[in-house]
Amino acid sequence: MQTLALDQVYRLIEPGPVVLLTTSWQGRANVMTMSWHMMVEFTPPLIACVVSANDFSFQALTASGECVIAIPAVELAEKVVAVGNCSGRDGDKFARIGLTPLPAAQVAAPLVQECFANLECRVVDTTLRDSYNLFVLEVVQAWTDPARQAPRTLHHQGFGQFVLDGETITLPSKMP
Repeated sequence: MQTLALDQVYRLIEPGPVVLLTTSWQGRANVMTMSWHMMVEFTPPLIACVVSANDFSFQALTASGECVIAIPAVELAEKVVAVGNCSGRDGDKFARIGLTPLPAAQVAAPLVQECFANLECRVVDTTLRDSYNLFVLEVVQAWTDPARQAPRTLHHQGFGQFVLDGETITLPSKMP
């Protein structure tokens, strides 16, 4: 073993796939790339996520109290990175990147057609928003594309490096 710089720890504890978070505020849809999120509860499904206070999406999520978490497959990797490399303050990121917004059923934020799953969410807890930019979201509607079988996801390791998920294995478990 050797010492690891503390600013590299997050690369070891990456919480899940890179996702797209969409918002709608003041009649304008926006999309951002996000990789700092985690499941908090199964029923109802609660997701905690960190959105930087410097992001345009932070303002939109704070004001609207709702969003969509869209889960892209690896085929969208270049578009996902492109979304993360520009700001929603500068215009329509959906049009600029070539993503298709679709109407959601329960929130104003759009679904992303190209993603294999979309989760409509409402903010249910902002206790840690001011300290840590952390929002707790309740999934109120979930969508999946049945034509997409076993999509592979993208996992961020920092500094432009990603890992792709791969083989699925099943091991005995006593958990439901």
